[in-house]
Amino acid sequence: MTTQDSHFLKPVQAGDITLANRVVMAPLTRMRTVKDNVPTPLMATYYAQRAGAGLIVSEATQVTPYGVGYPATPGIHSPEQVAGWRQVTDAVHAKGAKMVLQLWHVGRISHRSLLPGGAQPVAPSAIKPEGGTFGPDWKPVAFETPRALETAEIPALIEDFRKGAINAKAAGFDGVEVHGANGYLLDQFLQSGSNTRTDQYGGSIENRARLLLEVVDAAIGVWGKGRVGVRLSPYGTFNDMRDDDPPALFGHVAEQLSARGIAYIHVIEPRASLAGGGDGVVEGAPETAKLLRAKFKGTLISAGGYTRDTALKALGDDTADAIAFGRLFIANPDLPRRLAAGADLNRYDRATFYGGAEKGYTDYPALTA
Repeated sequence: MTTQDSHFLKPVQAGDITLANRVVMAPLTRMRTVKDNVPTPLMATYYAQRAGAGLIVSEATQVTPYGVGYPATPGIHSPEQVAGWRQVTDAVHAKGAKMVLQLWHVGRISHRSLLPGGAQPVAPSAIKPEGGTFGPDWKPVAFETPRALETAEIPALIEDFRKGAINAKAAGFDGVEVHGANGYLLDQFLQSGSNTRTDQYGGSIENRARLLLEVVDAAIGVWGKGRVGVRLSPYGTFNDMRDDDPPALFGHVAEQLSARGIAYIHVIEPRASLAGGGDGVVEGAPETAKLLRAKFKGTLISAGGYTRDTALKALGDDTADAIAFGRLFIANPDLPRRLAAGADLNRYDRATFYGGAEKGYTDYPALTA
């Protein structure tokens, strides 16, 4: 193993969480829960197979039944869900790995067929996004015009995230990651293309960042600052997102998160097409890890279309402290070992990403020697 290769296997500290190496398993929606969005023993097997990661970030997990956007995605708001996740964390910890739960509310990226009582999806503003999702019967449905949250409803929303953080602790996680990326509810409040509010949660950058920061503060109140991370996607267009001034917006957010001393920020590079929605790489896209590196003084995890070589470069030139891999981790349960050794990588099968059982989930082979 060369000195350059060993970059992958160096430990790194993220707040109070010690990562044994710099290869992070990114949050990956796989849609394999059972009734009432309860995690399964099969999910425990899947995550335990990938316990060589320096840190595992769980798939996005809704903090309320009103925050569901896709079928068969896990929650963290019921005792049954907590018990299901406890099987997962026990399996991961038995192999010596660290795992955090990603706290999620999809906002407008939903459909009333997925929500209790056929409730209308909520958002910062009543702006319908382009595109659609899948209903509970797995048939495509178009997004609807959401209902703008009333200012008086926001404290209860923050409480949903706080309770999710409490439940994550009961489920045995090592911390939480607040999902502020990819066009879901907290990102909808951040970005000007989806937030046209005129109250204290809209208008200025400071106002649009308010909800994300209040949710982060609630999570810190449960876990302490050293076990809370945040995911961000500057310049991301996935889920019909845009902002008038991403450097100013996300620079402010990064500075505020830095002042709080949280464990890490997890930044998605927009060069991955749609920053969350595709397989391609966009040439000439801004490098957001470099943009936010100067604003955030803690640990920075970078994600988005990385190959072995580009990850080594980012680690080597200190663009990032760790690299998160998604699709490569789906197909390579022993990805850190393969990257460090320069071994061949299994190819992923996109047709098996969402739904199903073992095929394309727990049947990818590890290295045998």
